[in-house]
Amino acid sequence: MRRSLLSMRSALVLLLAVLAGIGAGVLSRLAGSPAAQCVLYGAGAFGVAVPFFDRLIAGPDTEREESSP
Repeated sequence: MRRSLLSMRSALVLLLAVLAGIGAGVLSRLAGSPAAQCVLYGAGAFGVAVPFFDRLIAGPDTEREESSP
């Protein structure tokens, strides 16, 4: 049996990050920015979205940190 290349969680995190990057690029293009600048905006949004969604969609064996008062 073949193992999958990515886990379901990793695929979801990357999919959401790609969608966020595409959304940022499209919105900046609609705002009138040059195409090259829109690509950079999209790449930046992708780079920020990966750790954001990685923490948002925590794995089952990830312990949540409790903040102390």
